[in-house]
Amino acid sequence: MTTRREFLIGAGAGLVALGAGKSWSHPPSRWGSSGSSGQYQLELPFAVSTWSHGLAANEAAWTTLQSGRTALDAVETGVRVSEADPEVTSVGCGGHPDRDGHVTLDACIMDQGGNAGSVAFLEGIEHAISVARLVMEKTPHVMLVGEGAREFALANGFPVKDLLTPAAQKSWRKWRETADYQAWPQAADPDPGHDTISMLAVDGFGDMCGACTTSGLPYKMHGRVGDSPIIGAAMFVDNAVGGACATGVGEEVMKTLGSFLIVELMRQGLSPAEACHEAIARIVRRNPRWKDVQVGYLAADKQGRCSAYSIQPGFQFAVMDQTGNRLLDAQSWIRPAAKAQE
Repeated sequence: MTTRREFLIGAGAGLVALGAGKSWSHPPSRWGSSGSSGQYQLELPFAVSTWSHGLAANEAAWTTLQSGRTALDAVETGVRVSEADPEVTSVGCGGHPDRDGHVTLDACIMDQGGNAGSVAFLEGIEHAISVARLVMEKTPHVMLVGEGAREFALANGFPVKDLLTPAAQKSWRKWRETADYQAWPQAADPDPGHDTISMLAVDGFGDMCGACTTSGLPYKMHGRVGDSPIIGAAMFVDNAVGGACATGVGEEVMKTLGSFLIVELMRQGLSPAEACHEAIARIVRRNPRWKDVQVGYLAADKQGRCSAYSIQPGFQFAVMDQTGNRLLDAQSWIRPAAKAQE
């Protein structure tokens, strides 16, 4: 009879073999248009984040890192930039409301020691990520939600703010004319630069931390919570290995615990590029509607190897180290040319 230990050893060996042989769920030719692995080598320290608004977030994170502060300070400071930007319509102030006109925020943060904090369904508080950090540092819990999260924020001095900007309210009123709710709008989003911001950073001490914050799907059902406050779904960090974070349709990320999966695959020997690819493959294999969904993963290990992969083309990620700040295109399961022909 096979013992549990023998089974786990065999499973780990199989994952390492998967990385070595690149035995993907589809031929390697489906990797991006260049045919390369899509993996980048960064210098330590560094900050990486999702989407084009991650460029500004990276700048703030980098300034924090250069001042000698921690990766935890860097990821919080970085994503706060997107939370405060009314032009970013999927995060913080300016985020699209739910179908009842309420802007509700979700966020999570994780430090180098495996400690984590999160908030969900938070209203009237701009910087959800900072509330999540205080949940981690000041309470014995990981997550606070709804009115309880709001009361906690107020008790800790966070100001109340109306997060529904005139522009977001105008868009919501126009949507109400038809109230056509699309649960997966990102698949055909003409402006892919507006989505959840997730960030990973490694500081001068060699420690990695991560953060994620969002206002969620536009015009979602009141009370809906996505993957963004879920440790292991939207974001996960293991300081001995690396970290991963997500963007896109949270329901699919939650069903596969994608960020945790990626980190575990890296622990077993896969590169960030290989691990991100396999996490997307899990969604494609299990969801017959995968062509209607967008999910993107971004991962980095402690050696500075970084990669991103998505279902649909169009996912971009920002990376910053001593060589500068730049926006890169992630490779995707559906290649851009193939998508255009559909």
